[in-house]
Amino acid sequence: MDEGVILLDVTDPRFEEFARDFLERTGHPVLVCHGPPERTLCPLLAGQDCPKAADTHGIVFQFDLDRPQHRAILRRYRKVLDPDLPIRAIVRPGQEVRYAELLAQVQVWVGEPRAGDLDGFAAEVEAADYASSEST
Repeated sequence: MDEGVILLDVTDPRFEEFARDFLERTGHPVLVCHGPPERTLCPLLAGQDCPKAADTHGIVFQFDLDRPQHRAILRRYRKVLDPDLPIRAIVRPGQEVRYAELLAQVQVWVGEPRAGDLDGFAAEVEAADYASSEST
């Protein structure tokens, strides 16, 4: 897979379009996951691999943390993926406090990120890729 691939785990189509366009213009291939349909278990939670997550170099996570399955997906990412993988969680105001323990393992954006936020994240993904290539 290409260097710098970013997975958008998102539910908001307006944000998806904005983020995909911005990140692709900065040279980052983008994969998108809209999460499991209602009453369907995410493959990660079923003990299976997620090919999109396995090929990614960074994740922007925008699922509803008030849903237990969505919290479990974020927990699972931290458990099965490289601990140095950059992950950003987009939360609604108040969720950063309510789910502080879960979110301690990732960086948090309260509300929709702007271009500067995405640019900083893209730079972090590039830095992680560089550090990873230097250690091999």
